[in-house]
This record gives sequence, C-alpha cells and structure tokens, in this order.
Amino acid sequence: MIERHVTFNVYPDKKVEFEKLFVEAYRPAMTVMPGFVSVDLLCLPDQPNQYQMVIRFESVEAAAAWRNSAGHQLLQPKIKALYSDSKVEVYDVIA
Repeated sequence: MIERHVTFNVYPDKKVEFEKLFVEAYRPAMTVMPGFVSVDLLCLPDQPNQYQMVIRFESVEAAAAWRNSAGHQLLQPKIKALYSDSKVEVYDVIA
C-alpha cells in the first residue's frame, strides 16, 4: 500500500472553494477508482492556508491510474486555480 501526502498552499480567498471542490468533486471521483483505500483533507490550525491531502491506494499502479484517469485530468485545472504551490511525498505503508 502507498500513501501520498500532497501539501497545498491555498490562496486565502479560495479556501472555501478548495474545501468544497474536495468534498463535492475530488473525493467522489477518487473513491470509484480500483485500488482506492482512503483520502482525507487536513488543515494546519496555525497555518490555515496550508492543506494536506492524505491519499491511500493499494499500489503504485492504482495511484498512477488515478492520476492518469479522465476524472483526475478534468479536476486538475480546477484545483490548480485555487493554490499557489504544492508538494508531493509518497510513502510505502509499513504497518
């Protein structure tokens, strides 16, 4: 299993829109993908414009299938318009 941590620095005036896009579109599109395990959106209390999406898939291949899917490709321009930069870290889940 793998876990991806995607950190987003969201524009201050786009926070509500970012959260709404995650709940109404991003998460639902991801949950129907084969190999999907879970996804959560976290926000740092002392840095309210910084979010972390924590995504789990059964395999690297399943995660790649999500990133290459039509659903992800459709959502990318929408989410990219809401943040200034992002960072991705990928972990193997040990236990």
